[in-house]
Amino acid sequence: MKTFKDALQRLRHLLPGERLLIDPAHLAAYESDGLTAFAVTPRAVVIAETSQEIIETVRICHDTGIPFVARGSGTSLSGGSLPHSDGIIIALNRMDRILEIDPRQRIAVVQPGTINLAVSVAARSHGLQFAPDPSSGQVCTIGGNIAFNAGGAHCLKYGMTSNHVLGIKAVTAEGTVIELGNRSTESTGPDLTGIFCGSEGLFGIALEITLRLVPKPECFHTVFASYDSLQKAGDAVSQIIASRMLPGALEIMDKLAIEAAEAAVGAGYPRDSEAVLIVELEGTSAQVEHDRNRLSGLLDDSGADVIHVAGDDLERERIWKGRKSAFSAVGRLSPDFIVQDGVVPRRLLGKALRKIQEIARQHKVRVANVFHAGDGNLHPLIMYDGRVEGALEQGEACAAQIVQMCTDMGGSITGEHGVGMEKRAFLGNMYSEDDINLMHRVRRGFDPKEIANRGKMFPSGEAPSLSLYGLHPLEKKGIISRE
Repeated sequence: MKTFKDALQRLRHLLPGERLLIDPAHLAAYESDGLTAFAVTPRAVVIAETSQEIIETVRICHDTGIPFVARGSGTSLSGGSLPHSDGIIIALNRMDRILEIDPRQRIAVVQPGTINLAVSVAARSHGLQFAPDPSSGQVCTIGGNIAFNAGGAHCLKYGMTSNHVLGIKAVTAEGTVIELGNRSTESTGPDLTGIFCGSEGLFGIALEITLRLVPKPECFHTVFASYDSLQKAGDAVSQIIASRMLPGALEIMDKLAIEAAEAAVGAGYPRDSEAVLIVELEGTSAQVEHDRNRLSGLLDDSGADVIHVAGDDLERERIWKGRKSAFSAVGRLSPDFIVQDGVVPRRLLGKALRKIQEIARQHKVRVANVFHAGDGNLHPLIMYDGRVEGALEQGEACAAQIVQMCTDMGGSITGEHGVGMEKRAFLGNMYSEDDINLMHRVRRGFDPKEIANRGKMFPSGEAPSLSLYGLHPLEKKGIISRE
């Protein structure tokens, strides 16, 4: 039987020593992703620089049965790029080339380690942009965006990553190179590109991605309105959507998130407000001018305490910097926090927010709320101090109850962060046993040995290294066992 020792010997022939990491000090940098409460040390890290190195590494893993995890910048908030204790990490950061920008076809062809924002920067001179804009856009990679079908603040108007991926060249977990989709916006047959988007690394690794670019808006109208209650902010969202207006973005931050953002970047939000609603209109000058008058009337009638319109591009950027820094800014209020990612129907936003406040009081934790109000995607940030015994478990219990609330309301356990390790126990809340078995069958069509990102997404059947929310005993930092 072939072992990790055999795999390591073959990897040493494939890669120079400085790009095959096995020293514990080097491996420590890869033990966690954005879900920092948990850590697993991989057996080795391969730093790939070419598609062929990725392909050969995957083939070695398949031949020896060694699990692997593809990793970009490690910004996953669901433990999606957490290592497997018996496996290797395939690091894709150096696979960051933009291979082509075609302004006539409005496409970009990129490698998986390409930074999200870099695509829009490269397309800017052609009047184009890559629409998905997650808050971590300055550091997260296109490969990770595809794995978890990322969205961002402007997903209300533009949709998710899957709406902007035309084709994928990938290597399956068996080591077979496949081509999914093409450069056209029209295709026939099964949507295999759509299947790959959101598969959380369970099928293999994307090598080249063909992205759809969209025209940059001619102008923007960015405004924030502050309220003395979350309920009023949520009601304002409902009124805007009911008006059939389609803003580029609708975002809400609560008092704790405002406090954190103001301390971090000074975005100009009123510190005494219970909630701030950010609305951005975009498009042609005529369209924006028409909609801004309607928006002004809606906000005037919504009970807002303060309505402030960005006067120039710098002020607009400051408003958005406050919103997009909210996750990291909460670190100023708490040494540790869990970011949740549930979805509720828009009409139930107010009820969901009241319920989150009740759950937080019940578990005696503080929760800051930041969310994509336009599509009901909640991002409660559950704060705790990991140095206090039992605090993490208390935070997890709060998070679990919020996830349960989302499905009870007819929503989803995740909007864009994925299931990963974090929410596997709740997959059965949304899908029947037959549904989950079908997902297993599709996964095994790409990966019969289940070596690609083993232990993620599914509630059982893959001998996971760890889990959250009581599915298996917790294994915390420093006490992970390789037995």
